[in-house]
Order: sequence, then structure tokens, then C-alpha cells
Amino acid sequence: MLAVLLVVAVAFGLVLADRWRRGALVLGGAALLAAGFRAVLAPDQVGLLAVRGKGFDVVSMTVVGAAIMTLAASIDPLGTD
Repeated sequence: MLAVLLVVAVAFGLVLADRWRRGALVLGGAALLAAGFRAVLAPDQVGLLAVRGKGFDVVSMTVVGAAIMTLAASIDPLGTD
């Protein structure tokens, strides 16, 4: 959980530094990291990453992470990153 929170903090730092596309990509990466941890770690080790069943958690976090990254990559930067 701490590793995912650190990645989310980096993402928000990038957004606050006016690097919103990179921040969104990192935020999507954090969701994918959380999905990976939920998939491979034991239930007593995942902490708050366990919300529902393992399959539901992994699929939902993967879909959300992929959607965030796809949207961030598909938007024209208009001269910014």
C-alpha cells in the first residue's frame, strides 16, 4: 500500500508542477501497480488494496489504470507535457 501511495504522491506532484499528462500517466501506473500487487500478494499483505474479491479488484484496477493512461496519452498536449 505504501508503494502505491508513494507513486500517487509523485503523480500529484507532477500535476501540481503543471505536468498534468505525465502526472496522469503516473497515476494510471499507480493503479496498474496496485492491480499487480493485489494479484500476487497474499490477502493479509495487501491491506486496503483488498476491497472486494481478488478477481474483481484486479480487473477493476487494471481497467481504471489502462483507461487513465490511454486518455492521458491520447489528448493533444498543445505545447505542454
